[in-house]
Amino acid sequence: MAFNITRRKFLQSASLAAVALPLSGALASESGITRSPLEPKGSLQDETVVGGVCEMCFWRCQLVGKTRGDRLVKLEGNPKSIDNGSAICARGNAGIQLLYDPDRLKYPLKNVGERGKPKWKRISWEEALDECGSKLKAVQDKYGPQGLCMFPHGSTAKYPMHFMERTLGTHNVSEASFFQCRGIRDMAYMATMGMPPGEFVDMPNAKVIFLLGGHFGENIHVSHIKQYIQGLQNGAKLIVVDPRYSASAAKSDIWVKIKPGTDTAFLLAIMNYLVSKNKYDAEFVEEYGQGFDEFKEGIKDWSLEKAAKECDIPAAQIKEVADMLAANAPNVSIHPGRHVSWYGNDFQRQRSLACLTGLLGAYFVKGGWVPGKEPKVGKTSWAKKEHDGEHNLNLNADEESIYPYSPPGTPTELIRDAALTGKPYPIKGCVIWGQNPIQTIPGQEKMKEVLQQMDFVMCVDVMPTDATMWADILLPEVSYLERHDLVKTGTQWNFADKHQQYITARMPLVAPMFERKDQVYITNEIARRMGYEKDIPVQTVEELVEKDLSVANLTLAQLKQEGGIHLREGKDPYQMPEDFEILFFNEDIADAGFPGVPTYIPVEQGPAGYARLLYGRVPVHTFNRTQNNIWLNKAMPDNPVWLNDQAAAKMGLKDGDVVGFINQDGIKSRTTTVVKTTPGIRADSVYMAHGYGSANPLMSVGVDAGVDDTSLITKITVDPETGAHGMRNNFVKLTRDGKIIDIPAAV
Repeated sequence: MAFNITRRKFLQSASLAAVALPLSGALASESGITRSPLEPKGSLQDETVVGGVCEMCFWRCQLVGKTRGDRLVKLEGNPKSIDNGSAICARGNAGIQLLYDPDRLKYPLKNVGERGKPKWKRISWEEALDECGSKLKAVQDKYGPQGLCMFPHGSTAKYPMHFMERTLGTHNVSEASFFQCRGIRDMAYMATMGMPPGEFVDMPNAKVIFLLGGHFGENIHVSHIKQYIQGLQNGAKLIVVDPRYSASAAKSDIWVKIKPGTDTAFLLAIMNYLVSKNKYDAEFVEEYGQGFDEFKEGIKDWSLEKAAKECDIPAAQIKEVADMLAANAPNVSIHPGRHVSWYGNDFQRQRSLACLTGLLGAYFVKGGWVPGKEPKVGKTSWAKKEHDGEHNLNLNADEESIYPYSPPGTPTELIRDAALTGKPYPIKGCVIWGQNPIQTIPGQEKMKEVLQQMDFVMCVDVMPTDATMWADILLPEVSYLERHDLVKTGTQWNFADKHQQYITARMPLVAPMFERKDQVYITNEIARRMGYEKDIPVQTVEELVEKDLSVANLTLAQLKQEGGIHLREGKDPYQMPEDFEILFFNEDIADAGFPGVPTYIPVEQGPAGYARLLYGRVPVHTFNRTQNNIWLNKAMPDNPVWLNDQAAAKMGLKDGDVVGFINQDGIKSRTTTVVKTTPGIRADSVYMAHGYGSANPLMSVGVDAGVDDTSLITKITVDPETGAHGMRNNFVKLTRDGKIIDIPAAV
């Protein structure tokens, strides 16, 4: 159903929503006074408040707020920003609905029912903190610091995470942004060229932009999309490799409709072709490359024809891609990707992307990979204490790493296995801070078993996500619009000749409501109760930010005076570091027992009648984090399943038909969604947006809306070098009216 609304009505609804919510008690002030929603129109003057940094996704655009009295009525991009400028996306605009969501957590709660089926009792902060401190201390005393684990996510989780890691001394920390998102990428690039890549490709100056599974236009990271669009407007050719005709593929010069899981074979064939035909940058490789002879030998068997058969694409198309890259090198943007935890063979794929960039000489040149020269600020946090024994699950009996290229923290599966088996030690206390491990980690039922066997589970969040249903104590956190927080830095987004840097810090646009608290208060109070008061590094979150800013000779007051953003002259990002090198063959990787040259590892194929389940982003949601947002839910209330049109015709399905799912392990979806038939997806795959299908009834808007794809990801695969999960190795059939429908893979 189309959602039509004029800009005028949209802005009116923003203001009305902000003043109407007091009727539900959502806008009671800290003092308990509720402002009347019936004030005469125009009785209050709108004011602009600076210092906002968005967190409706992780991109963190800079904001200003429009306030009317003590209400926030509108959000806009900060016009002083050299990052996003005055632009923000739909999610950024809808942050106001997160702020005033009546379902938001308001008070400390104690579960007096069962985990997973909670009955919540409102308690005081004193009681909540006493219980958190005493229960975590009891686990620490009985089992040691290794008896504790943490699942953190977001900027507010850093401070408590460092308390857990550095002060308490547990290694059992698994951050979703690493182990389910970018960690494989970062480790693979570090093993190839010595630094994590971020998304630092100079797309505005590129002659070719190469995206492997990049859904640009569907992720909507504003400044990143600006760079991408500017590159296309400047004439860059676009190559998109994706089993699905994504928003990026719709703008492409070449769309490679690749078979899922075979991307590394495709990249190896391109590189072998470039090397064998002398179409690579031999001068660059000679100056900066290491292990090139071993690399050349290791990839020599990957002919265009061999890769074409493996990837189910024409050999001529692989050659076309390779020739386009070579003809425009070195001004090519080989994008490293972001969410790269796909098939369990991902480290080798990311190594291949890094090596391909090197073959084309596309490091530190216009249009290539160019890291922004960001200003230095502080990183104040808990000091690391000495502990008896490291108790690192990622070390075997011989003190060798099980996953030697693991991202920071401990691989999730090692934590979960230890918790369930008690080997090599029990894990009985769990802190979940801003993460929803029920919907971020494969093996949903396994995660529930992990939480069920804990002696104590503490959750801190803004919204009642599915994970919060498993908490013993649930603490309400202030939102990004109500708190001081991280210091964000960056460079001028288009890498123009005038190089600039910026520094900003998140500052509250409105005062917190109800009994919500910030991360420093919560962590410090628990630390005091556990006997670590003398180790507390700062007393308030404002002090934390001030310390970090002081490294750059800035203060919060100065930032406010400068419109929320400090600008300074930047540095030329195109200068090659003196010690830069590309390890085409990495001897350390080989010594650890893994392929030292990028190598294709085939993935398991699905049984007959099943299609591979693929998932991704949509422009108006950030996975599950925005599912209860009434504006964004109105824009996209469920997640239709993309189905190949010819396959759908054979199955007797058409657009709008309501279907459910059953996976290869017999697990059925709790809810249903609708079919979207299209020629723009392979017949052996289906696709849906991730994050839907919340099970928590306290999410009154998002509960049971769409299908929870994570519930169908029961087959667990792990990337052998990093220990991170492969997320796209499950297969489904569709169900309709109680009947199971096979999916014909051949069309």
